Amino acid sequence: MADRESPRDVVRAACATYGEDVVVDWCVAFLTGEIPGEAAYGAELPKLVAITGSENPGGWKAPVDPGNYYWIRVWAARVFLYVWRDDVVDALLVAARDPAWRVREHVARITAQRELGQLVDALLPMLDHELPRVRTAAVRAIGAAGEYEHADAIRALADDPDHTVRAAVDRALTTLEDRLDRPLD
Repeated sequence: MADRESPRDVVRAACATYGEDVVVDWCVAFLTGEIPGEAAYGAELPKLVAITGSENPGGWKAPVDPGNYYWIRVWAARVFLYVWRDDVVDALLVAARDPAWRVREHVARITAQRELGQLVDALLPMLDHELPRVRTAAVRAIGAAGEYEHADAIRALADDPDHTVRAAVDRALTTLEDRLDRPLD
């Protein structure tokens, strides 16, 4: 089996071939549903192939089950971990309400990485998500990009049943305190 390229390398190759702005525009369109799933696996498939590095994104048989279309939005969001433009924030605000938890989790990862404070309030509902990995991603994002008034929302998960969430809470509170350069108590 051949080695697959990393997502970072796939995104770099797409940007080198089509231009960064073009790739960002495609991903915004995928993420917001401007390019719906039917089109992504139809006429717009070359764009999806470019951002995933796979001739058959997802590896599904045709026709693709619409239940899997959310992966298009996951893959589009993942691109923003590697390439950025400030107007992407509006698309991420839409994606923060996506029905698919994997999409929302990526929004949290991007928020943390890029310290996008304007997205923090949209991530607060994720703190109540049933999956620990989603709660953890939200906690990390709020710690990386939140404000003083967000500390209590993070602190509320200090006794979470999942140890990864509890550890993320400790780190996020420390990060928030350091970043704001003020005590949170």
